[in-house]
Amino acid sequence: MSIHVFANIITTHGTAANNRAETEGNITTLQKLIWHGQPHSTVSAEAIRFALRRLLADSEATNRSWDEGQRANVWRDHKFQGWANETAATFIDDDLLGFMTADAATEEGEAGSANVRRAVLEITRAVSITPWAGDVTFNAASPGATPSAAKGKALNPVPYGTEVHATRYQYGIAMTPERLRQKERAIVALQGISSLRTVAGNHGRFLFDFSPEVIVFRITDDPAPRLLYCFDTPDDGKTVSALALLKRIQNGDVAPEELIVGTGDVDDSLSREFKKLKVAVLGVKAATEAACTALKNKLA
Repeated sequence: MSIHVFANIITTHGTAANNRAETEGNITTLQKLIWHGQPHSTVSAEAIRFALRRLLADSEATNRSWDEGQRANVWRDHKFQGWANETAATFIDDDLLGFMTADAATEEGEAGSANVRRAVLEITRAVSITPWAGDVTFNAASPGATPSAAKGKALNPVPYGTEVHATRYQYGIAMTPERLRQKERAIVALQGISSLRTVAGNHGRFLFDFSPEVIVFRITDDPAPRLLYCFDTPDDGKTVSALALLKRIQNGDVAPEELIVGTGDVDDSLSREFKKLKVAVLGVKAATEAACTALKNKLA
């Protein structure tokens, strides 16, 4: 049987802004969706993948990297030639995150071609744990700070608004390491997910800690995750609950020995509920290392 790795993550509480959706006038909007009947802010899986790729580059060379000077992606092998045979060298980001390149037909009536590798590490869209209440801040850039926005009238401040959401985000991952060209890259992926930094709108105006406040790993031969979006909050985001996952453990759908929970507070009420069901509860970094060790043993 194949070994599958799943995880569900919830971030610390922070103020999210500048996660760009369509700009409305001089208002910088948040990306939003309707979740359980109410508007929630959201962060795309692609934004999370972009941040993870930067961390992967700390481990080994990536095919794609971001050039801050040119503000553009730089490729080492945009034709993905390493995948032409099973023994050639490949890049870690292509192995984990997949790729696609398409060529148009050279003559009318001919079909185009595509070179595609499905992502082994799949990532869900991150959704805020609380609804967006409509908070908007009013700001004014100091005279001369943004000449282009001032349109030559740099003597006056430039007003603008920003949608803001004080919340936590949760998202999940799924991965089957045996589909990787190098299975040990799954370990690097888990370590990266546990240490994510700048995601989405993070830049000079906005910093949001996207590392886990709570993370639950599941290493199993069950092909279904059964834990995605399992977190909720009973008090508008102050604390976190996981009633859906706890019920699945009690009902026998998820075995407690398959789970490893990492949390910033190993003595809070959520941790105590997991411990009652014989689930291992550690700090976030310790839980990540325990999950990596367990995965190494199973893959061996």
